[in-house]
Amino acid sequence: MNTSAPFRHLALLVLSFAIAASAAAMEGVRVSPDGKSFVLAKSGQLFRVWGVNYDHDSHGEHGRLLEDYWHDEWDTVASDFREMKELGANVVRIHLQLGKFMSTADTPNEQSLAQLRRLLVLAEETGLYLDITGLGCYHKADTPAWYDALDETARWAVQARFWSAIARTCRGSPAVFCYDLMNEPILDGKKDAGWLAGELGGKHFVQRLTLDPGKRTTIEIAKAWVDQLTAAIRAEDREHLITVGVIPWAQIWPGAKPIFYSPEVSGALDFVSIHLYPGKGEVDRALTAMATYEIGKPLLIEETFPLSCSIEEMDDFLKRSKPRTAGYVSFYWGRTVPEYEAATEKREVAALVGAWLKYFQTQAEFMKQP
Repeated sequence: MNTSAPFRHLALLVLSFAIAASAAAMEGVRVSPDGKSFVLAKSGQLFRVWGVNYDHDSHGEHGRLLEDYWHDEWDTVASDFREMKELGANVVRIHLQLGKFMSTADTPNEQSLAQLRRLLVLAEETGLYLDITGLGCYHKADTPAWYDALDETARWAVQARFWSAIARTCRGSPAVFCYDLMNEPILDGKKDAGWLAGELGGKHFVQRLTLDPGKRTTIEIAKAWVDQLTAAIRAEDREHLITVGVIPWAQIWPGAKPIFYSPEVSGALDFVSIHLYPGKGEVDRALTAMATYEIGKPLLIEETFPLSCSIEEMDDFLKRSKPRTAGYVSFYWGRTVPEYEAATEKREVAALVGAWLKYFQTQAEFMKQP
């Protein structure tokens, strides 16, 4: 007599109840009544972000993007989510490529949307919130030729349709932390330069919003773009938070004023997101640049890492900036600490990332507290 089958059935039943309970217990994230931090929607409990960018994995020379493997290697994604949870993260920033989610200028890719729904379930099961960053063109070869050929008006219209489809897919999930309209949009308006700016590690993380500004100011262009895309989202989803992750130019040019977080543009955005990497010996400079973005809304450091400073300096930056921020998002690239420690190639980089992940894990509970 096979007695193992009933036990397997019971185990699956218990697991199903546990998953359902986890999803039911997950609360949405909102801006606090005083407008300066995040809270859980039902309990009102303070929610501080301690998260990771899950922008690519460690395979290949430059790493694969999520959509490159989430269809065929779902177990990898699920395993990575468990690892990020074990590291102490509560937010995972994912980066969705426009070319993978828009089959044509008018037609969303239903297969990709179905996979995004699957990711929402995984996030609910693991208790991780998603920072959904859209409109990516990180791998230039994956950017559709028809999209690059569009003028500004038509390109923005496609971007609005992208966000309509994403918001319609995600609006019912408590696992959505926010929608980030685009990673690091810029407004230099170079006609012959193309929509994508410089390459970094085989990827194009920065995009232009216009190639022909005409007589418009950068403030006017940014406001028109933000208003159009947030309106597209709000037509489908009135609850989840909206932001746009920007380069804090004040770190490069002290005194530079924000554009997307100027009084004229920031009204439709729920909180501030900046990408801040302290330089060696420049913790004070980073803190001064950060102050430029303290506009009375929650301030999230949506990208940070000891890229050009020591872990000790990063620790100094985090501890000194913590009272002024709503949290931080660093990086996770699909490898565990033991895997980095056992690496035989690029040992210096592996040692740095492994040491950082150890630090990240040890600081998790402290950084999520007030």
